[in-house]
Amino acid sequence: MIHADRIRDKALALGFDAIGFAPANLGPEARAHLTAFLEAGHHGSMGWLAERAEQRANPQTLWPAAQTAIALGLSYAPAGDALETLQRPECGNISVYARHRDYHDVLRGKLKHLAQFIVSRFGGEVKVFVDTAPVMEKPIAAQAGLGWQGKHTNLVSRAHGSWLFLGEIFTTLDLPRSPDLGGGCGTCERCLNICPTNAFPAPYRLDATRCISYLTIEHPGPIPEALRPLMGNRIYGCDDCLAVCPWNRFSKPSREDKFFARPELTAPLLADLAALDDSGFRQLFSGSPVKRIGRNRFVRNVLNAIGNTKDAALRVAAQKLTEDADPVVADAARWAATRPLC
Repeated sequence: MIHADRIRDKALALGFDAIGFAPANLGPEARAHLTAFLEAGHHGSMGWLAERAEQRANPQTLWPAAQTAIALGLSYAPAGDALETLQRPECGNISVYARHRDYHDVLRGKLKHLAQFIVSRFGGEVKVFVDTAPVMEKPIAAQAGLGWQGKHTNLVSRAHGSWLFLGEIFTTLDLPRSPDLGGGCGTCERCLNICPTNAFPAPYRLDATRCISYLTIEHPGPIPEALRPLMGNRIYGCDDCLAVCPWNRFSKPSREDKFFARPELTAPLLADLAALDDSGFRQLFSGSPVKRIGRNRFVRNVLNAIGNTKDAALRVAAQKLTEDADPVVADAARWAATRPLC
């Protein structure tokens, strides 16, 4: 128990907001949910989810020596209304998590510091994971007492609501499991009801192929035309289901200054974004997770948002891209340029 307490104290000193310990395995429920998700094709073009499904469903298949999974949470709760930019159609709405430094880099640095502390003080071996390996982060975090998976399938914390970045340290040390702090969604279905594209076929189930986060970030081709009008001005990710969670009332704005929103990413003008070439895109999104999707996919999203405005000047901006070298961008530009203004 002394080990766990000292590790917890060090994690909090490093700036983590939540930490918990659980056996490095997953129960049959988590595995069944993953199987059902994949069999339904709800992962869309994210083939990597299926390719390593066995390791994802069983952490000890990934690393047989692992005894304990240490789940860590870092709050990125915004200081203001996460959905405010949705009311400004001339601007693009970028998900709260991407308005600042790439969380992978920030979280990985803290995890490595904690992992080094663990090995230097208590021995054993460790492996660090931040959304880059076949690890089911949300079920592991739930097992470790950080919260529970809500009806929107994301982790919900009693203290931090739906605003937690997650990372894990697997270790060969056998540490006591953290207690379950309780909590749940009850009869609330706000997250399900607000989804613009009806991406939840049922509570606790997500069809990623209809999810705006998937469509704007992971999906490589043209966005299905039936879904384009439903997406509004969301150009990278979507916070709707997270932002309306009642448990957010207990959260406090993130303490991590690297997660403070950059002004130029809070409500950028669609006209400026549509004019970005590859160099300008890389410069604007340097250090941001947006950079990884590349200029073409991003401008596709911008054009979709332009098509959902009633601004004639923005139609002109779309018309300029109808012969873009990238066929997906050109397709989005033609769609946007010919949308009715009334």
